[in-house]
Amino acid sequence: MLKKTLLYSLLAICSLCCTSCFDILEEINIKNDGTGSMLVTFNMSKSKTKLASIMMLDSINGHKVPSEDEINLFLKDVTDYLEKTEGIGNIKKTKDFDNYIFTVSCDFKDVEQINGIFKDIIIEQNKKGGTHFSTKNFAFNSSEKTFHRYFTYDDSIKKSFNHLKSEDQKVFQDASLTAIYRFENPVTSISNTKARVSPNKKAVMLKVGAMDFIMGKQSLANKIQLSK
Repeated sequence: MLKKTLLYSLLAICSLCCTSCFDILEEINIKNDGTGSMLVTFNMSKSKTKLASIMMLDSINGHKVPSEDEINLFLKDVTDYLEKTEGIGNIKKTKDFDNYIFTVSCDFKDVEQINGIFKDIIIEQNKKGGTHFSTKNFAFNSSEKTFHRYFTYDDSIKKSFNHLKSEDQKVFQDASLTAIYRFENPVTSISNTKARVSPNKKAVMLKVGAMDFIMGKQSLANKIQLSK
């Protein structure tokens, strides 16, 4: 089981700041046969000056400050886990401690294998938090040319947020999650009205504010229909 994830390790750093400091970018490129690539970027550059000062401390606001060595270990844990996942290859990671931008990317043979990457993490979260998140987040039907981004809101997200200290809640005020999905065929329709289709019709972008996500005001769910 993946005990340390890139998401948890970087959010741990973000929680050290009293102002919003992070954006998460999820990019998935899918070919018509269902193979593709995924890139996840954690960008904390808008608080890089403050983070540089915080990284010199042992702790702040009751949180232990992770060292660069510990962050490097977290990234290694992620790539080691991906290397053991069937159907996942070409695994890469980047780290920029000057701007606090970190990425992990990989290729997959089937979209379903992306679900496998996060399955253990979701199961563990459901056990600890009493949540009921589904382990199925993505699906692609190559014959019907449909891509699904599944998400069902769980009220426990808001409850957990309300239990955070006020200084930790501030971290999420201007944070965001951006999802970009690219395809070989043009997009003919999308189900999420907040999403936008690119001018060339071959990509869909959805940006969700962290607070809207936490409060259940905006969803990641989307059904994307491609031309056949």
